[in-house]
Amino acid sequence: MQEQSAILEQGAIIGIVGGGQLGKMLALSALQLGFKVAIYCPDPDSPAFDVTPLKFIADYDDEKKLTEFASLVDIITYEFENLPTQSLKFLEKTKPVAPSSRILEIAQDRLKEKLFLASNDIAVAQYMKVETLSDLENAIKEITLPIVLKTTRMGYDGKGQRIIKTTQQIEQAFNELKGSTLIAEKFISFEREISIIVARTRRGQVRDYDASENIHENHILKTSTVPANIDNITRKRASRIAHEIIGSLDYIGVLGIEFFVVPNEPYAKLIVNEIAPRVHNSGHFTQAVCLTNQFEQHIRAIANWPLGDPTRLANVTMENLIGDEIIDAHKDLQSGTRPDFYGKKQVREGRKMGHLNHISFLSE
Repeated sequence: MQEQSAILEQGAIIGIVGGGQLGKMLALSALQLGFKVAIYCPDPDSPAFDVTPLKFIADYDDEKKLTEFASLVDIITYEFENLPTQSLKFLEKTKPVAPSSRILEIAQDRLKEKLFLASNDIAVAQYMKVETLSDLENAIKEITLPIVLKTTRMGYDGKGQRIIKTTQQIEQAFNELKGSTLIAEKFISFEREISIIVARTRRGQVRDYDASENIHENHILKTSTVPANIDNITRKRASRIAHEIIGSLDYIGVLGIEFFVVPNEPYAKLIVNEIAPRVHNSGHFTQAVCLTNQFEQHIRAIANWPLGDPTRLANVTMENLIGDEIIDAHKDLQSGTRPDFYGKKQVREGRKMGHLNHISFLSE
């Protein structure tokens, strides 16, 4: 197993679990730094398979294939959080995994995530556990409407959640989501949503990027703009909270943290909405305008290399291309736009197919 202070040498093989666009971009950064990359994913059409010959096409719980994968690589990371934690624990028996399976267990479960944050004095929305309709009714009495009812697991891009504004909506919302443990959260009337991308190495070095301001359409991130429209005090507080979270987790790699900015006197209040134990969609702006992008930073962090400079050299708006927006996106590219098309073979409604970074230089 890799020692806490060990540095991963050039030529080592980094294993990435998951083969989507994040895995592809991680792989490209690893290759640029002189590593080799192996991808493990059950989907043979995964974009990340395009950039390396070392491919493992198998289910995430296939212990025989996981054993083959672990025997080939020197260290393992992952590109999304909806993985079986048992698979990561199995891999950890023989190779270091970063971020660890313990981190994944916290981030996968909204109740565990809220409990972790609250126990570290990080502000979160008021919440209660819900298993029965009676639990939900009690939660509404305690928290008061409106609330957001969510599944505790497997929720992303708006999936697995319902906003309850009136008592007439309670039973329907519960019936649509019942079957697993739920969480009822106070609906936060926020001014804006921001994200911080922060990285930490095995030796405890921490660096974070400028906050991005996020706009969602149909519960899917549409744009992230940097700099966010927040004052310097709020910016510094968000950075400080990000450092506190990543340190408390003893985290290795890049972590995405989403905040609600709530108007308050004399300064805005910051409420953590969720954490993502991976490179993050709202951090794609770093590819176009930062000395070190989030993907290279993640590879540096898990390899225990010194972190790169996250300085931003220009203003930028990252725009996600959703569904058929990808089809003609190449035909009208502006000179100040940096495209990244993922190469997914199937276009589907609501599927992230690529992104554009629209750059405006600081002198403009």
